[in-house]
Amino acid sequence: MKTAMAKPEAESARAYFQDKMAFTTGPVEICHQIGQGEDLNVIDVREPEDFAKGHVPGAHNLPKEQWANTSMLREDEVNVLYCYSATCHLAAQAAVDLAGKGFSVMEMDGGYEAWEKNELPVEK
Repeated sequence: MKTAMAKPEAESARAYFQDKMAFTTGPVEICHQIGQGEDLNVIDVREPEDFAKGHVPGAHNLPKEQWANTSMLREDEVNVLYCYSATCHLAAQAAVDLAGKGFSVMEMDGGYEAWEKNELPVEK
């Protein structure tokens, strides 16, 4: 039995992808921005022991139990959040929490797994 794929309504698709681009970015784009010397505030929401094994260069570690401490977040810049992988929702949960506190946030698609998969530089 074949299931027909529903044809998305064009305006809904446009709105979805416009929102997606406004709130997500990819690891290659982040690496390029770091390489260009852009002032980014990258936040790794993984556990400290995983952060210590390797993370995006210049990233700050803010695990879930510390989300109440917003001292490393910037009010004047976008805070780019990432977690473990594309199936991990910690960064999305952090984004909901931190946006609720008034911070501008984006999520890095694919998490740290995508960063490594693209063989981008790692800081330890």
